[in-house]
Amino acid sequence: MFLFTFTVFLLISTCQAGFPVVVNTWAFIKATQNAWTTLQNSNQAIDALIEGCRTCQSLQCDFTVGYGGSPDEEGETTLDALIFDGNTMNMGAVGGIRNVKDAIGVARRVLENTDHSFLVGSLAGDFAHKLGFPNESLETNYSKELYNKWKNTNCQPNFWSNVIPDSTTSCGPYVPKGENSKCSLRHRFSDPLLTNEVRTEEFGVFNTENHDTIGMIVINSESHIVAGTSTNGANHKIPGRVGDSPIPGAGAYADAEVGAATATGDGDVMMRFLPSFLAVELMRQGATPTEAAQVAVDRIAIKFPTFFGGIIAVNKNGSIGAACNGMEKFPYSVMNSTTKAPVIEYAICQ
Repeated sequence: MFLFTFTVFLLISTCQAGFPVVVNTWAFIKATQNAWTTLQNSNQAIDALIEGCRTCQSLQCDFTVGYGGSPDEEGETTLDALIFDGNTMNMGAVGGIRNVKDAIGVARRVLENTDHSFLVGSLAGDFAHKLGFPNESLETNYSKELYNKWKNTNCQPNFWSNVIPDSTTSCGPYVPKGENSKCSLRHRFSDPLLTNEVRTEEFGVFNTENHDTIGMIVINSESHIVAGTSTNGANHKIPGRVGDSPIPGAGAYADAEVGAATATGDGDVMMRFLPSFLAVELMRQGATPTEAAQVAVDRIAIKFPTFFGGIIAVNKNGSIGAACNGMEKFPYSVMNSTTKAPVIEYAICQ
């Protein structure tokens, strides 16, 4: 059923299976280390995940996590975060939260102090402020420079399509093209999910400098499995956009009976396929973590062959696998009882 070749990955993988374990997307090893230290000191999986994601928020990892990065079309940075508890199947998430730096901390408050799962936008910020989180600007000199450079290059790249003026050469404001236009919203592209046709143009907006997420999985010594994400989203996004990161089953998913998965990359495409949920369900059916991650990636690539993204899957025994598309190789960071420090592993994209 799972006929794939993973020889290259296995040859470059050095970490042995086992738990406790911390694994996260990209070479964010300081986050890995801090999560592991917290896990060793407390054996609390949620505490460790919070510390790991919070480390990246503070360090502004690649300027794609935390404040001061990925300004939207108005120059504002907003944040998304998710915590998914695989033992209780409970979650807490925030999307598009404004004026709060600790997005993962607010997601924890949603998880532990409400009966809700997901709060969004300015009202998520109000919720955070009521609980004592500071009201802080997320703008920095770097984000202002990034925004001004984008404005001065005719707002390129951006996420608009089928509008006037031409979004590939001009800034807005935009209006939809006429219904009778050959490039109207309805007629420009066939729906790739309803036909065998796919869009083959390059997804030039997402790449290794705009991958937008730390996704982390933690398993403690008592098999408590949690997964989570934190991000400032996509550079120059349309205000109000929320990507895959805080969406359960897309950005991350966990089930203590099976394992967990997390995803990173072109969230607007990836969320449509719920790749983290799919990877966990494939492991439930007997796939290895590497097989599960690869099938989840392939499912997206059938419709969007050039999409940019990576998926990490971990089973309940601590075995780790990963797969990717749209890049040469996908780095992720691992620490467990067999390593003396965080180890950067690579999945080779097929």
